[in-house]
Amino acid sequence: MPLIENTATVLLLWAAVGYLLGSVPFGILVARVFSLGDLRSIGSGNIGTTNVLRTGNKTAAALTLLLDAVKGVAAVLLARCFAGEDAAQLAGLMAFLGHCFPLWLGFKGGKGVATFLGILLALAWPVGLACCATWLAAALIWRFSSLAAVSAAASSTIWMALLGARAELLLGIILTVLVFYTHRLNIERLRNDTEPKIGQ
Repeated sequence: MPLIENTATVLLLWAAVGYLLGSVPFGILVARVFSLGDLRSIGSGNIGTTNVLRTGNKTAAALTLLLDAVKGVAAVLLARCFAGEDAAQLAGLMAFLGHCFPLWLGFKGGKGVATFLGILLALAWPVGLACCATWLAAALIWRFSSLAAVSAAASSTIWMALLGARAELLLGIILTVLVFYTHRLNIERLRNDTEPKIGQ
């Protein structure tokens, strides 16, 4: 956990900025630009990359992945630049919550994987790269996006410990718990062998 150097008012300001950045529904916006329809009525109804991919448009899915990650990166880097490390971690956490629970979509957002990875890349890029590699390896081996996501999340605190990112460890634990929460139905389907594989 970083030293708390800012006042509560400053931290609340950056928490709000992080939430607002995270709550921009890029999946829905990209789907509209590519004339793919209302993403909430397609597939799982989720607004993230995996559901965009279900439309068959790989370019739109890749763009959604990038933009959702950029939300996390922007929240962390802006807060770090103007307020410091304590604000950066809080803004990152709130960007994740904004993506998963956006106010203007009735608190029904995405599952936060791309934003989670973006946050880690901005906070401690070696950890972020290691988690991205973990996600990719798990996806290639098992072909389940959800299993890759929880594998990357579960590995994040291990990578933080190994790569010396001790100040980010508490945030890593919180984000890991949240990723598992947003994937709770996927985990249940994995247990019941009913979870669709990537591309299905």
